[in-house]
Amino acid sequence: MTLLHHVATLMDRHAPAQTALAHAPSGMHVLRHTAPTGQDATVYRPLLCLVLRGTKEVATSSRSLRVGPGQSLAVSHALPIVSRITEAAVDAPYVALVFPIDLDLLRALAPDVSPCMGQGPRDPFAISLCPGDPGMEDALLRYLHQCEGPETHRLLSPITAREIHARLLLGPHAEPLQRLLWQETTASRIFAATRAIQSDLAKPLAVGDLAQQVGMSSSAFFEHFKAVTGTSPLQYQKELRLLRARESLRQTNAKVSDIAFAVGYESSAQFSREYARKFGAPPRQDRAMEAAE
Repeated sequence: MTLLHHVATLMDRHAPAQTALAHAPSGMHVLRHTAPTGQDATVYRPLLCLVLRGTKEVATSSRSLRVGPGQSLAVSHALPIVSRITEAAVDAPYVALVFPIDLDLLRALAPDVSPCMGQGPRDPFAISLCPGDPGMEDALLRYLHQCEGPETHRLLSPITAREIHARLLLGPHAEPLQRLLWQETTASRIFAATRAIQSDLAKPLAVGDLAQQVGMSSSAFFEHFKAVTGTSPLQYQKELRLLRARESLRQTNAKVSDIAFAVGYESSAQFSREYARKFGAPPRQDRAMEAAE
């Protein structure tokens, strides 16, 4: 059985009428769409996404990637992303598998891996796009099978999860992930900065102070932050604030003004304008549309 066939079978068994399945035993997410979609905004955290069929576009404010069938992307930093499915049909649906990356496990494995010695200029962007890796596909398929039985889940799946992470450090995505794990690299410093921003979204962002905190000059910090995340520090914070606010709108009954203030907006009117610009509808209307679906 191929990985595509197994993933499609999981969707048919557990979520036949839905476009997404959170597969609890494996911790993975399965996505399936029978038609192209509009834009969807979300936060990508460290993950491996393998597109098994169809095509997807993912973009930050300054970078865009097209992910086709058989290709995979690895994300090393938490990034606000806008994505859309561009190729999908009823008889050939878009199908993708998302595997969350455990950075602690990567760090535990890193000392046993020889550093990549890539030649030429390196793209510091936190998303790497690579062609298919048969060894990784085989490991993911075995992992899914092992997660289905209680004994294989308990005894074998942790071993295969470790193998998958090892393959990330040995395969085509190795270089950007290794750069993240090395101490005092630009990637690791920008990762620390993104963590600091995420820890308190309501706190006003002083770029100079954050640069000093991670040991960089303000100009170098700004340049490298944008190269790694595809956006400026202030835009990064704003995108995360809006996504956090949308999550609160959909999961709670809190007042729009309270949600705005909770994520750092001092003006409810400004929040509504920027929310509508980001998601296509003002907060109250977006909440009503979500409730009606």
